[in-house]
Amino acid sequence: MDDLERWRDEFPILGRTVYMISNSLGAMPKRTARNLAEYAETWATSGVRAWEERWWEMPLEIGDRVARLIGAPSGSVSMHENVTTAHLVALSTLRPRLPAPAVPAPRTGRRRIVCSALDFPSTIYLFRAQEANGFELDVVPAGPSTRGPDGGDFSFDSARFLEAIDESTALVAISHVLFRTSYIVDAAAIARRAREVGASIALDCYQSAGIIPLDVTALGVDFAVGGCLKWLCGGPGAAFLYTRPDRLQSARPSVTGWLSHATPFAFDAGPIATPRDDAMRMMNGTPSIPAYYAAIGGLDVIAEAGIAAIREKSRRMTARLLELVDAHASLGFASAAPRDPERLAGTVAVNVPDAPAVSRTLKARDFLVDYRPGVGIRVSPHFYNTMDEIDRVIAEMAAIVKKRDYADAPARSVVT
Repeated sequence: MDDLERWRDEFPILGRTVYMISNSLGAMPKRTARNLAEYAETWATSGVRAWEERWWEMPLEIGDRVARLIGAPSGSVSMHENVTTAHLVALSTLRPRLPAPAVPAPRTGRRRIVCSALDFPSTIYLFRAQEANGFELDVVPAGPSTRGPDGGDFSFDSARFLEAIDESTALVAISHVLFRTSYIVDAAAIARRAREVGASIALDCYQSAGIIPLDVTALGVDFAVGGCLKWLCGGPGAAFLYTRPDRLQSARPSVTGWLSHATPFAFDAGPIATPRDDAMRMMNGTPSIPAYYAAIGGLDVIAEAGIAAIREKSRRMTARLLELVDAHASLGFASAAPRDPERLAGTVAVNVPDAPAVSRTLKARDFLVDYRPGVGIRVSPHFYNTMDEIDRVIAEMAAIVKKRDYADAPARSVVT
């Protein structure tokens, strides 16, 4: 038993399942139920007075809790409903600069958004939609070196990505950790290249915050987005946006609203002449207060456990997973996860024959995982898991593959 296993009692679901899907939804701490009860009691007893007592400034309070975990200064992190919205707010501070009429070359002006085909599709959908507003999207393909088990390619080609960034780039948007393979991208090199050509950079740290040490200040990124849903164990509805302090002072997002106003209760219908001087200038409409109460418990637990200790344990667990994958190669086990421990975050994708059916069967037997096309079953242990659970989930997977003993219940929804 290691020191972090003392946290197991804080997470009720661990008493009845082998919970291995923290890269999708972190387990809920006990204290979250108490915090949500506090929200209900506050609403019931204070009513509308809750806004002036705490609720109105709560986005900044929660943002500061996030800031301590990602290496950001106080007052630089705003809260949003989801990461796609946070990306949109950051993007709305930029204006595409079209090429001059006398310069018809394709890469002139500054209007290109550069992202990777390996990024989470929701943000790519958002960036494609911005072409209607004058931006041009460049989705850099995956590299040629590592093939996924279905023939798909899921390796990140750093050189190719860096080459795509030039003086016509308005925004570089990149995931710090790729959601399918858990590959850790060299964000520092990409940020340096963006600065060299005068482009902004937005780092998606949804799959890194809470599982690997992260310092957005040291990386020098303009923006960083993420959420409390996954490794931060804070539930849905509490995403965040870091804005570099010097950018924040001059930022004028076009996706805005009354929370960004220094004097919102003046109800002045003119332009926002005086925006807030902290991260809330990046916010817009009335915030989702229950999501903030839900997020507090996980943020506090991760801070108390310590991300350095979490990372050290995570490395041991992912190494064990890869060792077991190799030991079961004769059953068709394979993984697209990087073998370099410096490039692997918290997830090991395990591809097996009939992977969707195996994933469904594991969940039916209270081994909670998920399936992603091309890479197979994502196994994502967190600091509250044990080495015994690592062994058990792979042993169960092997038994299902050998016997082809699949759960026969039809899928209840599109969620995998």
